[in-house]
Amino acid sequence: MNLSQLKPPKGQKHKNQRIGQGMGSGRGKFSGRGAKGAKSISGYSRMRGFEGGQMPLHRRLPKRGFTNIFRKEFAIVNLATLDQMDGDSFDPGKLLELGVIRKLKDGLKILGTGDLKRKIQVKAHLFSKSALEKIQAAGGTAEVIPGVKLNAKWVPPPVAKPKAAAPQTAEAPAAEAPEAGAKKTSAKKEKNAAEKGAAEKGAEKTSKPKQAKPSSKEEK
Repeated sequence: MNLSQLKPPKGQKHKNQRIGQGMGSGRGKFSGRGAKGAKSISGYSRMRGFEGGQMPLHRRLPKRGFTNIFRKEFAIVNLATLDQMDGDSFDPGKLLELGVIRKLKDGLKILGTGDLKRKIQVKAHLFSKSALEKIQAAGGTAEVIPGVKLNAKWVPPPVAKPKAAAPQTAEAPAAEAPEAGAKKTSAKKEKNAAEKGAAEKGAEKTSKPKQAKPSSKEEK
């Protein structure tokens, strides 16, 4: 038996209908499209849902509900999946390498579906309440990370460096010293002026001669 001699059964294949070949082609003068109208010309494409010009159904129906364009989408991983995987510590980078998640999206979220029978350490952006309780009940740890997503790759958050204490300079006391000195000098001046005024008043009293009072005999 030669493969080149194989032929389909008789009647299985038919000759293709050739359109646009004139009146004798069997498809008519206009190739089944008709003589006039938009559908008869080449390049015609009908809009999905077009109903001959009347208001289409998707525009007649009322619109209800709300779609939040600022919603957050997370990569979801269940505890049952982590329980079946090898290893004791999991983070977004490792799950991406293993193919558990394809895209990190807005972060990694751990859900509590399934049972956790061993102690594991998980780092994720969000934990459901049941997942957190099951991880802690098994003796594991759940760490919430404020990770930064760049091109679907997890980047650990930057470590905050302790700020160095500013060196103390002696400029502040030096600046206050003139003010304190000025206050002291002004107080001394006021004291000296008060003493000087008191001395001048005493001198005036002593410089004036006492007028002798006339005796009663001379008056008579």
